[in-house]
Order: sequence, then structure tokens, then C-alpha cells
Amino acid sequence: MSQLRKLLVLGGGGHGKAVAEAALLSGEWQQVVFLDDRWPELKIVCGLPVVGDLRHLAENAGTTDGAIAAVGNNGLRRTWQRKITAAGIPLVSVVHPRACVSPSASIRPGSAIMSLAVVGTEARVGQGVIVNAGAVVDHDVTLDDYAHLGVGVCLAGGVTVGEAAWLQAGCSAGYGVVIEPGLVIEPGRALIAKD
Repeated sequence: MSQLRKLLVLGGGGHGKAVAEAALLSGEWQQVVFLDDRWPELKIVCGLPVVGDLRHLAENAGTTDGAIAAVGNNGLRRTWQRKITAAGIPLVSVVHPRACVSPSASIRPGSAIMSLAVVGTEARVGQGVIVNAGAVVDHDVTLDDYAHLGVGVCLAGGVTVGEAAWLQAGCSAGYGVVIEPGLVIEPGRALIAKD
């Protein structure tokens, strides 16, 4: 019988719940536990245990097979991922089983690819990236570390999203658009390449 794999999710908010569910549905993880700063008042998230706050990260290193920082704030996600690595816990990505990811795409550790997302041919997804539900990352797109795509974002081929940029729900970017690092794009905005 195979060993049960246990995932530690940092953050029990909305994104954390979605990541935990995706992890369990994927079949790669059989157990999920949370660390959340609302502990000890918060003990259960979606029927799964909260085993401590972030101060308990190191003591969970020997009891978990991997961890992911599941928070939408790009800066906080980066900080938490550094703490995961410093604690000696493998940083892992979670891909929802109903996402469509090309076999030629690359996804670095700590990223979350959510339900009905598409990651196309030779797309490059950096570390700690969020590709939210229904987002489309077409061929040859580059998402730099800690980029965050909201629900339903559509990126045409060759788009580059800079480090820690956040495209909120419903944004779109035409072929070859370059989005500068740290930019926040408001919901529903369409971006086109400059001539």
C-alpha cells in the first residue's frame, strides 16, 4: 500500500480553501492540514484541521511531504514561501485536475493552477504564481515569479507578465503584451501591444 502524502497549506482563507480542495482532488495528496494566523480560534477549514499558526512551521517539517503558501497577496506569498524553504519543507505546486496544462509548459514550485485554467504550449509559469479559475495562459506566455492572474483572465500568445504583477478578474492581454513587474491591472481591462 502506498504512503499517504500530507500537504501543509499556509493560509486558510478563500484561496487556501481552493488550493486544499484542488490538492485533494488531484489525487497527489491524501491529507491536507493548514497553518493560519487565526489559530487557535480557527481549528477547522472546510473540514480540514488547522494545526497551528505560522510560528509552527518548523515543527511541521518532519510530518509533511510538502507545503504551499496559499494567499493572494503577492508579497506575503513570497515571504511565506521563503519561510517554507528555510524550514526545510519541499515547496510544491498544486494543479487542479480540471485544469488543462500542456506537457510542454513549465511550472516552478509554489504555484497554484486552479479549476478550468488553461496553461498552453511552452508557457512558463514562475515560482509562487497563481493562475485562478478559468484563466487562459496561451502558448509561449511567461508568468514571472509571484504573478497573480484573477478569475477569467485571458492572455494571448507571447504575453509576458512581470514579477508580482496582478491582473484582476476578467482582464485580457493581446498578443505580445508586456506587463511590468508589480503592476496591478483593474478588473475587466483589455491590454493591447503598443506599435
